[in-house]
Amino acid sequence: MNRPPSFLALILVALTALPTMAGETLETVKSRGMLRCGVSEGIAGFSQPDADGRWQGLDADFCRAVAAAVLGDGERVEFVPLQAAARFPALLGRKIDLLSRTTTWTLNREAILGLQFPGIIFYDGQGFLVPAAAGIQSPSQLHGKIICLEKGTNHERNLARYAYLKKLTFTPLVLDSLHTAADALFAGRCAAYTGDAGQLAATRLRAPGGADAFVILPERISKEPLAPVILEGDSQWTTIIRWVLFSLIRAEEYGVTRDNVDALFDDDTATLGRQFAFLTKEEKRLLGNAMSLTPGWAMRAIKTVGNYGEIYERHLGRASPLHIERGLNRLWTEGGLMYAPPPD
Repeated sequence: MNRPPSFLALILVALTALPTMAGETLETVKSRGMLRCGVSEGIAGFSQPDADGRWQGLDADFCRAVAAAVLGDGERVEFVPLQAAARFPALLGRKIDLLSRTTTWTLNREAILGLQFPGIIFYDGQGFLVPAAAGIQSPSQLHGKIICLEKGTNHERNLARYAYLKKLTFTPLVLDSLHTAADALFAGRCAAYTGDAGQLAATRLRAPGGADAFVILPERISKEPLAPVILEGDSQWTTIIRWVLFSLIRAEEYGVTRDNVDALFDDDTATLGRQFAFLTKEEKRLLGNAMSLTPGWAMRAIKTVGNYGEIYERHLGRASPLHIERGLNRLWTEGGLMYAPPPD
């Protein structure tokens, strides 16, 4: 079995990569006329091609929002499917401009690999998927069992840490991809599959015999703040990615949707539109110039994919097969952690 690149190997790649100059990424994307966005090989709700080959999901739609803001067209995205072990080498090697692939923000990845995490797009936690027929209610009942997981993630380290703290013993079976790890569980090669709970919910949809044949245990063994990822050193690109995300969140806070955004912003006197931005025309112009974006960049992003709540419900929530409760991903006004700083 091929092993993933060691963390030391990734560090060496990071150290030998040429430094990114401020503004370079934006100019490259504009010159190419296409945003290269790294996504998963297929995680329902996050990034997965549909029957027509069109990429769908929270992460995929974020790529479109960035393309709309930067290039004026949310369809100007080249989706690059990546296994977990290949995602950082692809970014460090500049094969992609943006990684939008269920990736956890960690100190090691930021400080040592030289990656930037502009903001959190989904709050998750590592859990366990087990056969319903096994009657398992808690990870402690997996003591001495084989646990499947995907290589190139922090899940193996989290599993080892949890086992140490709880005085349990697990035998990890590390496999090449999310799908091979899930298939090993379905084939009975392991007692459980561990990963981010959102991914586990997507995995259940592929289960032989239907989703009800497997259950996600309620306990979470880690915090997994998932974020878009870019290379450090380009402050302008960091600002753009961060504020596209914040604009989607802020739009939900103020009731700005894909359907009403045109009406709200065509007229600067519209109450809701003014509350959302609360900037003068000159301030908007200066901000756009500072970010090297044409006016209306935030409006284009919202019009393309909707606000954060619309995206969530469409791909992960009530309108999706996953039916994942928003929980921590609710707005701060509703008891969640989603919060956008003010623009002025």
